Amino acid sequence: MQLAIGTEKGGYIIDEGGNVRGPLFPGWKVSSFGRTPAGDYLAGLGSNWFGAAIHRSPDLENWTQVENSPTYGESRDLNQMWAFHTVDDRIYAGVAEAGLFYSDDDANSWTPVPGLNDHRTRPDWQPGFGGLCAHRILTAGDTIWIGISAVGVFRSDDGGETWELKNDGVSAAGQPEDTPRPEVGYCVHNLDHDPDDPHRLWRQDHVGVFRSDDGGDAWERIEDGLPAGFGFVMRRDHASGRLFVLPLEADVNRVPVEGRFMAYMSEDGGDSWVPAGRGWPEQPTFTSVLRGAVAADGSGRVALGTTGGKVWLTQDAGDSWTELGPTFPRIEAVAIF
Repeated sequence: MQLAIGTEKGGYIIDEGGNVRGPLFPGWKVSSFGRTPAGDYLAGLGSNWFGAAIHRSPDLENWTQVENSPTYGESRDLNQMWAFHTVDDRIYAGVAEAGLFYSDDDANSWTPVPGLNDHRTRPDWQPGFGGLCAHRILTAGDTIWIGISAVGVFRSDDGGETWELKNDGVSAAGQPEDTPRPEVGYCVHNLDHDPDDPHRLWRQDHVGVFRSDDGGDAWERIEDGLPAGFGFVMRRDHASGRLFVLPLEADVNRVPVEGRFMAYMSEDGGDSWVPAGRGWPEQPTFTSVLRGAVAADGSGRVALGTTGGKVWLTQDAGDSWTELGPTFPRIEAVAIF
C-alpha cells in the first residue's frame, strides 16, 4: 500500500513503512490522482499561471507531463483536474470549469463529452464555493453518474450520449421551501454507490445526507445519529459495506461540531449513524476534510486528509484510526494505491 497526498503546495507519497517522499511538483496544486487502464499513475495538477496539467508515472517516483491533456480550446477555461475514473479500457476525467472528458488510449489524448459539457442547462450552471467543478464519476455498464458543484447529479444511461439531472428529493442550496424547484443549483459535495447494486447511491450534499435506491430518480434524507448534515465526505468501504461521512457544523462554519473531529459510519446503508471507531484526537480539533481528500480501496482501508495537513487511515473498515506522517500543506486529494 502507498498513499498519494495532493496538497496546495505539491504532492507527497507515504509508503507502507510510513516513509514520506516529496514534495513532487513543487509550486503546483495537486488536486487528483488516478490509474490508467495499462497501470500508470496519474496526477492532476493546477496552477493560477499555467492552468491544468496531467502528469503520469510508472512507479510514483518518475513523472512526465502528458502533452495532450483535456482542453476546451478557446471556448471556456479549464483550470483544474478534479477526478479520474477508470473502467475497462477507458479513463474519464472530471474538470473545472465543469465538464467530462474521456481517453481510450491510456490517457495520451482526450475527447470531450458534448452531451454533458454542452447540456441544455449549461447557461444556468453556477459555481459553488470551490468553483464550478465536476468532481465525482461513477459507472455501471452504460450508466454514468457525475456530481457537479453547484449544479447537481447527472446520469447517462447510454454511455454518455445523453444526460438527465437526478436531484428529486434534494433541496437546492438556499432555496426557500415554498418556491418551485429549479432544474439546477443542487450543490452535491460527494457521491458513492454499491458496486453490487450500483443503482443504490449515497450523496453528501450542501443541504444534507441522502440515499437513492433507483439510480438517482428519487432521494431520501438519511441523517439519524449524525450531529450535522453538512460535510464533504461520502465514501463506502465495499469489503464491509460501511459508509463514512465527516459532519461539519454548517456551511457558514465549516469545522467539526464542537471541535470533535471524527468520521461517522453506517452499517445499515445509511438508516443510522454512529461515531467511527477509536483513535481520534482527544483535544478539540477544528479542521475539515475536502471532497477530494477521501479515498477507499474496497478492502477495509479508508484514508482522510485534512485542511490542517494531517492524514488519517483505517485499515479495519473504521474500527481504529491512525494519524500518519508529518503535517502537510492543506490537503486537496488522497488516493490509496
